[in-house]
Amino acid sequence: MAIKIFIDQGHNPYGPNTGAQANGLIEQDINYNVGKFLQNLLQNDYRFSVRVSRPTPDTVLGYDNTSSLRARVDAANSWGADYFISIHSNSNENPAINGSEVYVYSQTSRAYAMATDVLNGIVNYVGTKDNGVRINRTFYVLRKTVMPALLVELGYLTNLSDAEKLLNGQYDFAYGIYMGILDYFGYMPL
Repeated sequence: MAIKIFIDQGHNPYGPNTGAQANGLIEQDINYNVGKFLQNLLQNDYRFSVRVSRPTPDTVLGYDNTSSLRARVDAANSWGADYFISIHSNSNENPAINGSEVYVYSQTSRAYAMATDVLNGIVNYVGTKDNGVRINRTFYVLRKTVMPALLVELGYLTNLSDAEKLLNGQYDFAYGIYMGILDYFGYMPL
């Protein structure tokens, strides 16, 4: 039986919940593309079944921030996903802040173990700084999913080095996440 992974490409192209912008990059565009690359990698691996929250670049979920987040979580919960991965790009007022981090709801969870492998995959494949796996009990997508859930912050749009990676290395981020998923399950690449 294939492992069901729901990929949430964070934010919307317009309307509610649009995300960050910096250095000429728009967060939702990067999130969408990395999610589609990851979807393709997982679809080409018979061990996985995959769905995405935003099947097209112009898909808008919800009418405000809360309903946008609820739509993503409801889709994963109703499908019966085994794992939920929400993809984001970070920003900070300080342009020196950089690197990748993954958020989970609890340290004593399967999500934490998967987050560690996914973060290692990104850092090893893309070369971003490892900012660690972090606990956050306030993120809606971590609180309301009924399966282990990760919120992946790929890198910082506001940091020039990360921004270059986010612009030119979107497939690499997806591949790093994919390799982390394989490591978590103890699978070899096909």
